[in-house]
Amino acid sequence: MKFKSTFTALALGLAAIGASAQTVVGVSWSNFQEERWKTDEAAIKAQLEKLGAKYISADAGGSPEKQLGDIDGLLAKGAKVLIVLAMDKDAILPAVNKATHQKVPVVAYDRLIEAPGVFYITFDNVEVGRMQARAVYKLAPKGNYVFIKGSPTDPNANFLRAGAGEIVAAAVKSGDIKIVGDEYTEGWKPEEAQKNMEQILTKNANKVDAVIAANDGTAGGAIAALSAKGIRGIPVSGQDADFAALNRVALGTQTVTVWKDSRELGREAASAAVALAGGKAPEKAAEWNQGEKKIALQSRFLTPVPITRDNLDVVVKAGWIKKDELCKGVSGANAPAACK
Repeated sequence: MKFKSTFTALALGLAAIGASAQTVVGVSWSNFQEERWKTDEAAIKAQLEKLGAKYISADAGGSPEKQLGDIDGLLAKGAKVLIVLAMDKDAILPAVNKATHQKVPVVAYDRLIEAPGVFYITFDNVEVGRMQARAVYKLAPKGNYVFIKGSPTDPNANFLRAGAGEIVAAAVKSGDIKIVGDEYTEGWKPEEAQKNMEQILTKNANKVDAVIAANDGTAGGAIAALSAKGIRGIPVSGQDADFAALNRVALGTQTVTVWKDSRELGREAASAAVALAGGKAPEKAAEWNQGEKKIALQSRFLTPVPITRDNLDVVVKAGWIKKDELCKGVSGANAPAACK
């Protein structure tokens, strides 16, 4: 009995040591209400569980001020590394600096945080912008173009705009393309994108031939404004492969969505976080310094995929979306191959 009691006590002690040694990963979400972040979260959670780490999180609900408090809270709960999806690239800096001062590594998730020591993981957003513009330009090599950009507080908005701008620069210079609208979308909100699009349409007497929208949410807002004016069939871009956007691509109301497989991003970010917490360098990290401040950061860029009517089967085969959801409301001879 004594031996059994001693063995039980030893087992419990070892379990306690193992629990105390578990890496706690704090994840700060900027605006969790967007569809795609739920997919990211599921991937992060699954990978952390696989690596024996613990997940804790907080949602700022679109408030830069709340996000500062959220990070304080995550640190207080014992986070040994942070994954931060920043709502505002500048407002987040005091919290990031506090974490790094406490020797808590920070992973800038999907959106750039330009501060020394941060590890930045995302997709190649300049290339995403190029992909959006290529698909739109293929259908509209001339005419009045509108750029519905992302949030002014998110560096991705400018990376996307720069990439898209490269594709149409020659046509703009020659006069084949006239840019009649070029607006940021506060907080990436679809309703703000819709308002911007409505104002641009009014200003230009509804004469718009193409829309390069920064993501699927802003694309949805732009398409709603166009539809309200009876304007259909003009090319519109997006990104994120939101289910509603993929359905719009199948229906023909959106030209392209750039798929950034957030399952892959979540997995890789979780692995990088655990590595950093253990004092190791993340896999496939490389130095990058193309941000506004030119601060050298260790980074990892994943590869995006443009999705149009021609290759919708890619997201179905990858298990991203079910065929029934993709093809809802799609019928007739003009249905894309993925819906036949």
